[in-house]
Amino acid sequence: MNKAATGQIIQCPNCGAKNRVSVGESAIKKAVCGRCKKPLPDFVEKPLIITDANFNEIVGKSSLPVLLDLWAAWCGPCRIIAPTIEQLASELAGKILVGKLNVDENQMTASRFGVQSIPTLLILKDGREADRLIGVQSREAILRRLQSYLS
Repeated sequence: MNKAATGQIIQCPNCGAKNRVSVGESAIKKAVCGRCKKPLPDFVEKPLIITDANFNEIVGKSSLPVLLDLWAAWCGPCRIIAPTIEQLASELAGKILVGKLNVDENQMTASRFGVQSIPTLLILKDGREADRLIGVQSREAILRRLQSYLS
C-alpha cells in the first residue's frame, strides 16, 4: 500500500503550507510542517478519503470513533448530504474522524458492510459498525446519533 493511500493533507496554521502526513505515522510521532518546521495539528478538518486499500489502516486503527459516508458520484441525495458531512468534519475534528468512501470504486468495503442504498452513514468503533443511518439526514439527526460516541 502506498503512502498516498493513507495520507492526509494538513495545512500549517503558522505558514499556510499544505503538508501530506501519513495517518499511521501521525498517531506515532508529532508531525511538523515541511516549510517552517512548526508542529501541525493532530486532527483533520475535512473528510478523509477512505478506500478498500486504506480502510484497515485508517478506520481500523483509529483511536477516535469514525463517521463514514458511503456515497457515489451519480447519487443526487449523496450530493445533498455532502456539505453537511464537510461541516461535521470541521466541527468534530479531534473528536470524531470523518471519512468518505465511494461505493463504486470500493465495492469490497461496501459489500463487507452490506450497503444496499446510499447515502449510508456508518458510525464505526474499532473498525466495527456501531450504528447506521440511511438516506439524507439533517446535521442535527447525525449529531444526535453521534452524541454517545463523542468524548
